[in-house]
Amino acid sequence: MSRDARRRAEHRGQWGERAAAWLLRLKGYRILAHQERGPMGEIDIIATRGNTLVFVEVKSRPTYGQALEAVSPAQRGRIQRAAEHYVATHPATQNMTWRFDIVAVMPRKWPRHLLDAWRP
Repeated sequence: MSRDARRRAEHRGQWGERAAAWLLRLKGYRILAHQERGPMGEIDIIATRGNTLVFVEVKSRPTYGQALEAVSPAQRGRIQRAAEHYVATHPATQNMTWRFDIVAVMPRKWPRHLLDAWRP
């Protein structure tokens, strides 16, 4: 991938994460972290709603199906390990229910939020 193509992809990804965060806020979620990086990996968005702690993977793709397919089993495992590390290092979250969601961001369409996209 060329440097320009990589830069465009990063820009699309950042825009997608901002759009996903706004969608979640409109739905009543409180955003705790963006691009949370830890030794186990990165989580795009960490949010809460009620007593539920939500780990959100954001995918910017041309179609909804492509966005869902882009979250591979290996990536799900990395996100799960990163979530476990996050909870272990943030005691206030340890008694909350967890959930893993995906927000698909497509060109010229409203982002789509898939609740409980997978279970560890």
